[in-house]
This record gives sequence, C-alpha cells and structure tokens, in this order.
Amino acid sequence: MLTDIYPSGSLLADFVSSNGIKPGLVLITGPRGSGKTSWCMELIGRARSFGLRPGGLISPAVFENEQKTGIDLLDLTTGERRRLAYRRGNAVGDMWTSDWQLVAETLEWGNSVLERLKICDLFILDEVGSFEFDHGVGFVKGLEIIASQKNIPSFITVRPSLLPIARLRWSWAQVLDVSTEAGS
Repeated sequence: MLTDIYPSGSLLADFVSSNGIKPGLVLITGPRGSGKTSWCMELIGRARSFGLRPGGLISPAVFENEQKTGIDLLDLTTGERRRLAYRRGNAVGDMWTSDWQLVAETLEWGNSVLERLKICDLFILDEVGSFEFDHGVGFVKGLEIIASQKNIPSFITVRPSLLPIARLRWSWAQVLDVSTEAGS
C-alpha cells in the first residue's frame, strides 16, 4: 500500500516540472484555512506555465469585508464560476453542513462539468467530503474519474478528519499535508 506522506518544502516542483507530471493520486489535506485550495491554484498555474491542461473543479472562498461569506465552484476548463455555498443562516440552501448551506443546482452543474471532462493532463477536485464518502452525493462524478483514470495525475483535497476514509478508498494515494509546509 503506497501512502507516502510528502515532506514540506518545494512541493510544487516535486509534482510539475518541464518533464511533465507523474500519474497517480495525491490527497491534499490540512485543516480549514491551511491553504489547500491556494496550493491547488498554484499547482494549476505551474502546470499551465508548462503547457499542461488542468481539468476539474476548485472551490475558492468568497470574502466580504475580510469575512468568509461563501464558497464558489470554478470549472478549470472554461473558467466558469458559480456560487456553491453560503454561510449558514445568510441564504437559502438545499443541503446543510454545520457552517454552510449548499446550492444543489451548483452541485449538479459541477457533476455535469466533471461528466463532460474528456481531456486533461491533470485532474483536480477541491474538495471531497462527507457528502461523497458517507451519502453518495456531491461530486460523485469526480470519484468515478479517480476510480477509472488512474493514469491521470489527480489531486483531491480532503479534510484531515476524512483522511482515514480517503486512504481506505484509495490505498495507492499519496498524502500531502499543506499545514506542514515550511514557514507554517
């Protein structure tokens, strides 16, 4: 069972270089606010600088007056962006977590983006959580891509509390804990 945990340091260079990118699955983990999405955005930028085509979904935070008020969903192929979640109590949502109200229509759109994804040089899904693992909803098309396309370099963000479940599901995955980055 391959479950290397990457050390801190120049991690982006470990994954993407002028020689390309290695196939496999990397689970990006760290607590809330540790930089999982930011790390993925830097990876995307580095990959594009080498002419690679990233595909998948990123969930960037939305801030108003320095307060995190929402979460968007960004299609890496087209750049289209939609609101995925609102801070709980601030808007109507279809699904709830302890902090967020999620928009079912945006989840459906995200799955359609993943279903249409045909060609990419690396796959990113930010993030996989309890909806996918425990309830079989959420970005389930992303789970199908991971299961069927092991030859595509894939990067999936997952919270530390769900890392044991993710490692059981994807025993071949490597783990990168962004909270152990140098300077943290």
